[in-house]
Amino acid sequence: MPHTRAAAHPRYEALLAEWNELLRRCQSTAAAQEDAPDPAPYGRELLDRWGEPQRRYHTLDHLSEVLTRTTELAAYAHDPDTVALAAWFHDAVYRPDRSENEQRSADLARRALAEAGVDADRTSEVVRLVLLTVIHDPAPGDADGEVLCDADLAVLAGDPASYAAYAAAVRDEYAFVPDADFRSGRAAVLRQLLDLPHLFRTPYGQDHWERTARRNLTTELELLEA
Repeated sequence: MPHTRAAAHPRYEALLAEWNELLRRCQSTAAAQEDAPDPAPYGRELLDRWGEPQRRYHTLDHLSEVLTRTTELAAYAHDPDTVALAAWFHDAVYRPDRSENEQRSADLARRALAEAGVDADRTSEVVRLVLLTVIHDPAPGDADGEVLCDADLAVLAGDPASYAAYAAAVRDEYAFVPDADFRSGRAAVLRQLLDLPHLFRTPYGQDHWERTARRNLTTELELLEA
């Protein structure tokens, strides 16, 4: 049974249905012929993970938003379904006090997708995409990496109120970190992002999100360093 916290989310059933349809499309022909596993238990486990109580930003809302953005950017992807699978797994393991969340999320994807009947090539590509979200710097021409990273970073281009809520949620996730240490660490992350030649790699992201995101990041960095 799903955890109460996750199941109470207003989009729980819609997200579960979306996952079920996605996994059925991605299960290999061989698996389908051999009565492939029911997608629902895998979806419920993922939703439970995204609903864990230590999360303040990396929540079901974030998952829903990233999935929406991957759909919005699907025309730029080589394989939109593989990107969507990677979106489901990209922060499926998340502990703010640990640094290996992306690796653990990728390992979970490798195990779960193989068990669920997804072929080895697609599973490996999902793992690769999840690991790209460590630094959000896909290689030129990596269309699927560009779409996933743009979708994950789209929150940076919110209006001032939305961006402030995002920044506050990130701080809440790291409430155990002393203020001076958080400010220093967060400033380093912001500078790393601002040092990228482009925050967004798809034409849509560059046209619609780049300028606003850089302004938001610069403003937050100035406040942290004031």
